[in-house]
Amino acid sequence: MSRVAKKPISVPSGVDVTIDGQSVTVKGSKGTLEHRVHEAVEVVRDEGTVSCSARENAVNGMAFAGTTRSVINNMVVGVSEGFERRLQLVGVGYRAQMQGNALNLALGFSHPVKFEAPEGVSVETPTQTEIVLRGVDKQKVGQAAAEIRAFRPPEPYKGKGVKYDDELVRRKEAKKK
Repeated sequence: MSRVAKKPISVPSGVDVTIDGQSVTVKGSKGTLEHRVHEAVEVVRDEGTVSCSARENAVNGMAFAGTTRSVINNMVVGVSEGFERRLQLVGVGYRAQMQGNALNLALGFSHPVKFEAPEGVSVETPTQTEIVLRGVDKQKVGQAAAEIRAFRPPEPYKGKGVKYDDELVRRKEAKKK
């Protein structure tokens, strides 16, 4: 049985959760998010909390209930606080610069790399070697960060590349003569 699904989601003040059949809409100060719930899951709103449970005779119902609970919790946190992902550029000559809605990256290639920020995700460059992504949808922010990191993932010998701020790159020892 899912331990995640058993825990109710506490809804902070200023956040409105609307359940319409299998559709859940969460509105807050930072925006609005909507999610379509699987048929095997039942979402119930009580005073100040939202709980997810599996319907009777549903195949994999508890697994879907746990996933749904996590998604709805991320929606509540997103519209009230928002999500942030930080990236660092490590390497000589590696730079990031915003031009309008596009992020221009110099990553040691013979050409500059351009990344268009997806809708709902704001990109900032406080310094030339730092990128900050913010948004209300955790999935979109994480996906945008993963796409930027994929242009030049950190390599294990010198540690050069685009890495998450909290990422630890395991270093290898160079070949000896």
